[in-house]
Amino acid sequence: MPDWESEEVAAAAPGLPAVSAAPVPAPVATNPSPLTPAYQFNDAWVPLNRWCQANGLGAPLRIEAAPLSTYSLNTAGGALVLRARSLSAQWDGLEFRLGFAPQLIDGQLWVHSLDLEKTLQPMLGGAKMSFPAARPVIVVDPGHGGEDAGTRSIVGHRYEKEFTLDWARRLAPLLASNGWQVFLTRTNDADLALSNRVAFADEHKASAFLSLHFNSAAPNEVEAGLETYCLTPAGMPSTVTRGFADDPSLVFPNNAFDAQNLQLALQVHRALLRVNGNHDRAVRRARFLGVLRGQQRPAILVEGGYLSNPLEARLISDPAYRQKLAEAVARALGEAEPQAAVPGEAAVSGPASLTNFPAR
Repeated sequence: MPDWESEEVAAAAPGLPAVSAAPVPAPVATNPSPLTPAYQFNDAWVPLNRWCQANGLGAPLRIEAAPLSTYSLNTAGGALVLRARSLSAQWDGLEFRLGFAPQLIDGQLWVHSLDLEKTLQPMLGGAKMSFPAARPVIVVDPGHGGEDAGTRSIVGHRYEKEFTLDWARRLAPLLASNGWQVFLTRTNDADLALSNRVAFADEHKASAFLSLHFNSAAPNEVEAGLETYCLTPAGMPSTVTRGFADDPSLVFPNNAFDAQNLQLALQVHRALLRVNGNHDRAVRRARFLGVLRGQQRPAILVEGGYLSNPLEARLISDPAYRQKLAEAVARALGEAEPQAAVPGEAAVSGPASLTNFPAR
């Protein structure tokens, strides 16, 4: 599997998905299965107001009728905004993508059960990650390296691989000061296969995996903003395919962490938006990311900005800005909720930090 951010792939990077115009099978109003304590439905499509009632939420409020029927509902984690026939949604001001566009049937908004289970349900409690209380392990993956240089900046013509490594080096000591054991998949300009990055996380028994990248839409110089990716849940179409096959029937090891993946993505995405001026290109899902699919832990990939955009490329080339990006990620992971320690469980051994890397 080639690295998803190779230059030829990056050149074809799409913009935000348009409103879904493809016909969707109309939901059929059937009697739902008896509600379980986890409020899981067996219907393919579920009226949103029924799901809200089952989860102890108030009824969704229609806040806009045209051009798209738009509904808002309050959750403990913030306001959730959904639109009929649109994959784009907001949660507490943060943009994310649904797997299926909600449908308006007889004046009610119907949402696909997979989106309810895999997208909305993890947000109900505020979408904060939890990790082992005693020295959790994180593997930080500076994207690219060696002959795989990544995309090239329009400002200064430096390569993505340099910026991702510097970002990771700045992040490592900050995470270590928050109690994390930190390991980098590469600490120099080394070429490293995607499978080896996954194996590295397995070897170090990582609690979380974070892959750092920068984006490109060359020759388009307009695209800008932050994107954060996690693996697409089984049965759901991906937000982005970039020319790769997308088989919803496939199940990968990382799909066991669908909810945690989304929570981690939202947490890190929100923190980084405070640094980049809130240029939000959404939390997205993709199935072709080889560096995520085999992970047996919560795992995300962050695109920290566009090296093809002159303004963002100038910021990314500034060491002070990369320091801000590192501090934002460290803050996000510092907000993670510790899990109760399991009696008799030993902490993972390894170096406490990687503080000996000079920042460039």
